[in-house]
Amino acid sequence: MIPLVDLKAQYHSIKVEVDAAVAGVLESSQFILGQEVAAFEEEFAAYCGAGFGVGVNSGTSALHLALLAAGVGPGDEVITTPFTFVATAAAIYYCGAKPVYADIDPVTFNLNADQVEARITPRTKAIVPVHLYGQPADMDPILDIGRRHKLFVIEDAAQAHGAEYKGRRAGSMGDLGCFSFYPSKNLSACGEGGLVTTSDPALNRTIRMLRDWGMEKRYHHQLRGFNYRMEAMQGAILRVKLRHLEPWTEARRAHAQAYNQLLAGTPVKTPAAASWARHVYCVYAIRVPQRDALLAVLHSQGIQAGIHYPFPIYALEPYREPEWRPADFPHAEAAAAEQISLPIFPELTREQMARVAEAVHSVYATAQAG
Repeated sequence: MIPLVDLKAQYHSIKVEVDAAVAGVLESSQFILGQEVAAFEEEFAAYCGAGFGVGVNSGTSALHLALLAAGVGPGDEVITTPFTFVATAAAIYYCGAKPVYADIDPVTFNLNADQVEARITPRTKAIVPVHLYGQPADMDPILDIGRRHKLFVIEDAAQAHGAEYKGRRAGSMGDLGCFSFYPSKNLSACGEGGLVTTSDPALNRTIRMLRDWGMEKRYHHQLRGFNYRMEAMQGAILRVKLRHLEPWTEARRAHAQAYNQLLAGTPVKTPAAASWARHVYCVYAIRVPQRDALLAVLHSQGIQAGIHYPFPIYALEPYREPEWRPADFPHAEAAAAEQISLPIFPELTREQMARVAEAVHSVYATAQAG
């Protein structure tokens, strides 16, 4: 079988380092926050080019706290993309606010900056672009809109560790950046984890209080906060993995280029990397006609392929709103109908990629022969 992501292969490549980090936490018996988390926060913020990092227990928690720190609350609106994981919209609803969707760019799958300004109303409080699949959204026009309308810009960088936009790292451009360390991500915890980046000391202070029951000093609760703290074990493991993130990223980028060549001559649309982007390929997302036929062949040959994502968020029952119509989002609708994620991870071999490509070619060769 060729997995979509091979976590076991990654673990065995750095087993000695990870085991030592885990043993160190067990020996210290400091299991929540503490020195390992503080060190990771500093190291990851520096990696992103941000002033501060605040470790939390998931990427969803990172989004929730970033929105709260930006003052998003009941009755507010937040402009974002409908083509992303549901957590982006869920965090907005957690605040009592409402997501307002703009369609995506048909090439990059990211929020189309040209459609954002028309969605602004007096209730708009923030814009949340998502750096989908590891490619940054077109940030300069989004940041310009945010400045002109005095709106917070919160980067959902859950899939974009190390991605760059015109030389600037994801998580360093907006007022706040939100990362996930879910096991499938480019930088992954052994469990759940997340982090908020910012270069604003006031936002940093607020988020630190919100993640730990609203307090800076024990039992002195200044805000209505949450139990969103990062565990020390995850901080220690993430510190180890951060040291390997750049070579892992370059391996992903090389794999993507190899796939592009291997899939040439098929109807498959391979991912398009914008000229200004460093795409880090958290997901290698292709677009194909007759997706179900290709998925069936891949699965029959032991190749784990996925769909990210089969439905725009507004089409999901708990998140439906009467004003959102599929006709308003033709590019999100098309992407949801055509996208397939092929296996990609640093340890992926050329032989495995050749098997995937051969399976893809076989589908379309059969179709042409018929």
